[in-house]
Amino acid sequence: MTQESADVNEAIAGELRLMDPEFRSSGEAARLLDPEFVEVGASGRRYTYEEMIAELPSKPGSTAAGPRYEPSAITAVRLAPHLIHLTFETVFNGNRARRSSLWRKTNEETGWRMYYHQGTPVPSDLA
Repeated sequence: MTQESADVNEAIAGELRLMDPEFRSSGEAARLLDPEFVEVGASGRRYTYEEMIAELPSKPGSTAAGPRYEPSAITAVRLAPHLIHLTFETVFNGNRARRSSLWRKTNEETGWRMYYHQGTPVPSDLA
């Protein structure tokens, strides 16, 4: 496996962990989010690192008994040596969204962290 493949796999694994209800509610998300993290959610709301860390354990998708994110069609492009762009779709509680994340690595110690995330709702009449 090349280093590029290993890096892409690590970013994808991080993305999947952030969708896992047990991980979302554990308070461990801080280690996978970059301190400069920003998200524009499917709702249109903008979240900072601090807001996301505080709210993630109570957000929908963070309980084992509730709905789960179902990701599909994950693709990755390395934009620079320390920057990976992931795109994919999710279904959550019957609602589809197209998603885009930037993962960056600022040092070996912290590894790959999500720097930016955006979700765009897909209307039910679009294929």
